[in-house]
Amino acid sequence: MAPRAAPLLVFSLLVLWTSPAPALGGANDAEDCCMSVTKRPIPGNIVKAFRYLLLKDGCRVPAVVFTTLRGYQLCAPPDQPWVERIIRRLKRFSAKASLTLPSPASILQAPFQDSSP
Repeated sequence: MAPRAAPLLVFSLLVLWTSPAPALGGANDAEDCCMSVTKRPIPGNIVKAFRYLLLKDGCRVPAVVFTTLRGYQLCAPPDQPWVERIIRRLKRFSAKASLTLPSPASILQAPFQDSSP
């Protein structure tokens, strides 16, 4: 009887181990949260985006997640001056980009002009 139970037990554990974890009080799963943050400053010129992961989102460690140009995600403490500087720079850059680029709505609303003779 025991030899038959062993494969069933292994299969059950495998199914439980690979099933997704339930959300912890917010939109983020535990997989989205940072387990720790780096105290070492990240060079601002390699960062292209950021997002906050806070306690109210169900995370145990509050963090700013920076996405680098190569797609890596680095967790940083939100209360550090170097983190705030990078966020300000990214916001300034995004504000300038939105001023220089036409919005998708304005492109769709612009009348079509045929330049052919």
